Parts: sequence; structure tokens; C-alpha cells
Amino acid sequence: MRTIQASEFKARCLALMDQVAATGEIVVVTKNGKPVAELHPYEGERRASPFGLHPGLRIHGDVVAPVADGDWEALA
Repeated sequence: MRTIQASEFKARCLALMDQVAATGEIVVVTKNGKPVAELHPYEGERRASPFGLHPGLRIHGDVVAPVADGDWEALA
């Protein structure tokens, strides 16, 4: 497992992410000599829902069109 100082990680983070994705190597980020974060390849799957933790949410109708007066009802 490779370690890198936070200042160096900040300067090279995009290249390090590419390297971790390509090699699977884990990189530990340190601050003042103590581990604070770990960069490792993502092992999960992308969610099918664009709503994250709300897979049951469904959109009905046009959600970006302006709402005309009288087309909606407020809940009290």
C-alpha cells in the first residue's frame, strides 16, 4: 500500500485517481504523518436510478415547464 502526503495528493489527485483505477493499487493519504484517507478503486455498481437512494421515485409529466395558475394545489 502506497502512502502520499496530503500536499502531494492535492497537486496530483487526478493523475492518482487514474493510476488507482488502472492498477487497483490503494493509496493512503497522510497529514502530519498520520493516515487520514484512503483512495482505492470503486468496486460498486452504478445505480440504475438517477435519484440515488430513492429508486422508487418516478417523474410524471414535464418537471421543467412553468406551472400555470390553478394547475396545482398546495397542501395545508
